[in-house]
Amino acid sequence: MPTLPAMRTIVTHAKPPQGQAAPTALQLPHLSALLRLLTAGPRQTQEEDTLSPLHELLQAQALGVQAQDGLLPWAALQAQSLQLPQAQAGEAWAWLTPCHWQVNTDHVRMAAPEDCDISAEESHTVMESLRTYLLEDGIALHGLQTNGNWLASGSAFHALATASLERAGGGAVDHWLPRQAQAKALRRLQNEMQMLLYTHPVNDARTVRGLLPINSFWVSGTGSLSADFQSEADADKLLLDSLREPSRRGNGAAWSQAWQALDADPIQALLERARRGEPVELTLCGDSAAQTFTLQPKSLWARISQRFAATDIAALLKSL
Repeated sequence: MPTLPAMRTIVTHAKPPQGQAAPTALQLPHLSALLRLLTAGPRQTQEEDTLSPLHELLQAQALGVQAQDGLLPWAALQAQSLQLPQAQAGEAWAWLTPCHWQVNTDHVRMAAPEDCDISAEESHTVMESLRTYLLEDGIALHGLQTNGNWLASGSAFHALATASLERAGGGAVDHWLPRQAQAKALRRLQNEMQMLLYTHPVNDARTVRGLLPINSFWVSGTGSLSADFQSEADADKLLLDSLREPSRRGNGAAWSQAWQALDADPIQALLERARRGEPVELTLCGDSAAQTFTLQPKSLWARISQRFAATDIAALLKSL
């Protein structure tokens, strides 16, 4: 009988929101039971100033991508999944995300995209107005993804390390802007967009509604894939990301509620699979550390001992 593939699951933002301890009253019975069956592997850590968050690197590795900091080809993966002709030719891809930049005397700040409330229609109208300008620099637009990222291709994105939108959104962007020579045209376009879109009808309407104007775009998810690349995991089932928003907003109560929802559904499903002896791999990922647990063969005595060895969930999550 063939061996079943391991069900790999990564829980992002598993650490309590910054400045808050893991609530001691947080009840995650299915996670506790699951960890009693699994064995902890090596702990993985990462510096806080990397271009790519740790969970994105782990996600790319699980998908079989040769992951490098800032070179996680999410756009190329999407282009391949859409079976775009250019994706089969080793073309370099990127995500362009419409956003709002606030230019200050000593730095440029980008509003978090989720705080801008940019509709799909607004994004489409704005990016279509930029299509010709981008094409003059060899950048072709291909379409809008549901999360607001536009697929773009061009030689400028080849081996161009870029910061994840999660790194730059909601803060100063100067540190995160690519400085390679090939990024010079991109930086110029990002600046030019502020003047080009200043009197755009979409922004006029947004101003009336009290919304931030769209005046630039962020570049991320850059890189290319080999023509014969095949993913090693189901990207849609790999990442559990519902803790992201309450974590970003520092909402400890909402974060706890989101954890309980995870525990009641996907974590319970993993527990049931582990109890049947089917391969399971769970990674709990925080800002700078991640801990992976897998189902390993154990002696009878080890299984009995582990069943009664409860994990301190609060301490574990706080350590990530």
